[in-house]
Amino acid sequence: MTRAVEAREVEGRGVLYRTLWRWHFYAGLICIPFVIWLAVTGSVYLFRPQIEAWFDRDVAVLERTGTPASQQAIVDAALATREGATLAGIVLPEQPDQAARVLISDHGARTRVYVHPDTLAILKTQDESNTLERAIFKLHGELMLGENGSYLVELAASWAIVMILTGLYLWWPRSAKGLGGVLYPRLGRGAKTFWRDLHAVVGIWVSAFALFLLASGLPWASVWGAAFKNVRAWTGTAPISQDWVLSSADEHAQHMLQDGAAAMHHEHGGASLDVIVAKAEALKLAGPVILTPPTDKQPVWWAKSNAQNRPQREDVALSPATGEVMARSTFGGKHIIDQIVGVGIAAHEGQLFAPLNQILGLLTAAGLVTLCVSAFVMWRRRAPEGVLGAPPPIPDAKVGWGLAVLIGVCGLLLPVLGISLLLIGAVEWGVLRRWPSARRWLGLSRA
Repeated sequence: MTRAVEAREVEGRGVLYRTLWRWHFYAGLICIPFVIWLAVTGSVYLFRPQIEAWFDRDVAVLERTGTPASQQAIVDAALATREGATLAGIVLPEQPDQAARVLISDHGARTRVYVHPDTLAILKTQDESNTLERAIFKLHGELMLGENGSYLVELAASWAIVMILTGLYLWWPRSAKGLGGVLYPRLGRGAKTFWRDLHAVVGIWVSAFALFLLASGLPWASVWGAAFKNVRAWTGTAPISQDWVLSSADEHAQHMLQDGAAAMHHEHGGASLDVIVAKAEALKLAGPVILTPPTDKQPVWWAKSNAQNRPQREDVALSPATGEVMARSTFGGKHIIDQIVGVGIAAHEGQLFAPLNQILGLLTAAGLVTLCVSAFVMWRRRAPEGVLGAPPPIPDAKVGWGLAVLIGVCGLLLPVLGISLLLIGAVEWGVLRRWPSARRWLGLSRA
């Protein structure tokens, strides 16, 4: 290899490094506030079972009289709390002394009614749209902004993937001597080295877990999730009923469809509710289990496991006449795509192998916050006065075909990222590069 060729290769690697450094910087600038928000709200969601149990502690252990009321009487007591309400489901008891829990519906708006199983006293009611789970879902997945918030979260998640991948390239040790600054931070070398090492070392330790969390959250995203659903429909791999929703509006629409049909079945012939509930309890499904009444489209009782560890979920159809099992749907019987997504969601929520899964999720969230804080400190320590402080561009540097193809593939796989790249490119070339003060502040080269 001639020296000229070798010099060109070194120069090419320098251009790539500087280019990815700038991408890393701007990706962080876009998504750091969102990453901190998602890490904090996601950490709360990890411990949802424990938090919900604490909120329900007052109805978890009741003083029993020894004369339990019939299931029909319990349902009737719950329905009496709201005129015109219909039965949406019965939550099977997980402990013998806890309150009976009945789901009632009023035009798709569901309320959970806690009924004393002996005295039929109404202990409390809970709007299902205002539970801890739904509150965290709206905070974590929608920023309390509905569909628009979901788009912002998806945009931030897409750029976070770019931030992590470019960070891994920048971290890759090229001339390091030893593992200091690579796998553990070097102490006693001043603030500059400390913050640089903290950022790099924490990044390498949490990157794989962070990428998993970001990727496993995509099926919930509005644009990516809808595109994923359409691709599955085109390829004939779509499930009859998807096991996750894309938004609060999507969930409410499902409730409207289900409860509207169920409203036509006030009187259920055949086996009594006590028989149906007893048959459902005997199945020993992973809790919580919701028993839903027959509808016009599905004239059977369904005992549905809503276990957060989704591989444990199972749905069983019961005959309205006898309560006997008519059909069974298990996690292992789902399409392999649904199994992969289900395992990913369970791990994302910290329930695949809890409590270790919860601890790993919490450590990953703490690592992401550390990355964001250390990045901000390094930026402010390095940034000159009066400018943004972006890594300076290389004059007349051209993006190679390999990088261009990679950008294109990322834009296709992450549609919101692709759209944002087109918009950013149009604004940069059409406005910012032609605006001297903006060009100088952002560190852009001339148009």
